[in-house]
Amino acid sequence: MPYPPVIAPHPVTRLRRLRSKPAFRDMVRENTLTPADFIWPVFVMDGVDDETPIPSMPGVSRHTVDRLPDLAKQAWALGIPAICLFPYTDPSLKTEDCAEAWNPDNLSNRATRAIKDAVPDIAIMTDIALDPYNINGHDGFVENGVIVNDRTVEALVKMGKAQAEAGADILGPSDMMDGRIGALRAMLESEGHTNVTILSYAAKYSSAFYGPFRDAVGASGALTGDKNTYQMDPANSDEALRLIQRDLQEGADMVMVKPGMAYLDICQRVKSEFSVPTFAYQVSGEYAMLQAAAANGWLDGDKVMLESLMAFKRAGCDGILTYFAPRAARLLGA
Repeated sequence: MPYPPVIAPHPVTRLRRLRSKPAFRDMVRENTLTPADFIWPVFVMDGVDDETPIPSMPGVSRHTVDRLPDLAKQAWALGIPAICLFPYTDPSLKTEDCAEAWNPDNLSNRATRAIKDAVPDIAIMTDIALDPYNINGHDGFVENGVIVNDRTVEALVKMGKAQAEAGADILGPSDMMDGRIGALRAMLESEGHTNVTILSYAAKYSSAFYGPFRDAVGASGALTGDKNTYQMDPANSDEALRLIQRDLQEGADMVMVKPGMAYLDICQRVKSEFSVPTFAYQVSGEYAMLQAAAANGWLDGDKVMLESLMAFKRAGCDGILTYFAPRAARLLGA
């Protein structure tokens, strides 16, 4: 057991000494935040040279595929290493069988190819779950009111295969079905996609903070019931560690805690106990809260943004999915 630090009594020890000058504060700062810590979630829609603001997420828009290369160039120039794509699927393409999810030419796959053609070095993360394509709004198939597991996993594998073939670098299974990481890893190995990584939404909670995101992808109106049978109970902590362990054993390269700000204790436990690449998602509701408070003049928007992002690093996260990514990167690079 390490010896506890010896702190002499005041005035021999004045802990304020190392806070007295900017140079001292910079020298002893325990955590740093850089643009390389960010993955930027981007919403993609059909159309040509257009964008649609999302009312519940001020400052965030859906973009057509042809606009994504320029956004990717901007992100790369700012030092942001990865973009995560989320499609706003035409309601006419949402079906019971969710077949659009593994269509090689669906929005997500077209967007991946467009970005890779323009900025080949930026990493593309994709979302694996059926909710953008499901007429029921759920992450899995619904049979007699039950979200079924194994049939859903088979569909997720087809979805992941199409995404890997389109050029995705990181698959992000967000569905919370049992066994999907092992199935996806087996597919990637058998299909020759050995360098495609899996960032598992391993500890994804059934949270009320997802509301604006569901608006952004058009899932709010479609959802019937709730997701409590497959997403985690917000009261549970030990369960998150079991999920992390399982996903790592099945082949996840990185793991995620979602939401982030309300679950920093989970982030800290995951990093401390497993010492693996650990990410958190600063989700839409967390983003919207800060934006609303700043818009009303109740908080300094830039300061609380950076403070909230630093909290993830302090909790042990290696990176953060955040809608603030370009704005924060500009401030950090200034």
